[in-house]
Amino acid sequence: MELAYYSDYAVRLVNSEDPARGQDSLTSVEAVRDLFGAGQEAGRRATDADVTRFRSVRARLRAVFEAADQGDETLAVNLLNSLLLEFPVSPQISGHDFRDDDGRPLWHMHLADHPSNATAGYAAIAAMGLAFHLTEYGVNRLGLCEAAPCRNAYLDTSTNRSRRYCSDRCATRANVAAYRARKRLEADRSANSGRTADTAQRTAASGER
Repeated sequence: MELAYYSDYAVRLVNSEDPARGQDSLTSVEAVRDLFGAGQEAGRRATDADVTRFRSVRARLRAVFEAADQGDETLAVNLLNSLLLEFPVSPQISGHDFRDDDGRPLWHMHLADHPSNATAGYAAIAAMGLAFHLTEYGVNRLGLCEAAPCRNAYLDTSTNRSRRYCSDRCATRANVAAYRARKRLEADRSANSGRTADTAQRTAASGER
């Protein structure tokens, strides 16, 4: 499993809240466990206290995406480094669940999270995964959706660094909104042009009298 895979942990946590709409799905222990994914032993350690702790980590991860989205690379890196220092991980070589055609383990790097509580474990994995993505692809590959009011986080893995939206749904919605805006502008220009022509005709008629 590639270490960059863990960056999805950061995206899932950040997107558990929609600040613009005042929506927050991170309201229970079950919601915390869902973030880990099905079958993740680490999620079973979650308690009521982790709900508040997860929200705190979420705010810090969103700040990383916001700094990157605003082009402040140094701030994004500094914010992420503070999370890495606070929530360390231990890289390990693992071969579980992956076998080659001969049944031998496919060795890969695995992150062993901090065992103290569910939040520390999740934060460590999310921060490390995001750090690998940032250093591999660049800070500008961390984005926030441009389809207002959505501000979901996303990781740009496009070949030409062109991603602007968190999902196809938001991309479609933004394109439709832009199309309608262009049509309104064209209609306004046409109306203004018509009024200008009418005014010119009335002025000419007045001059002839």
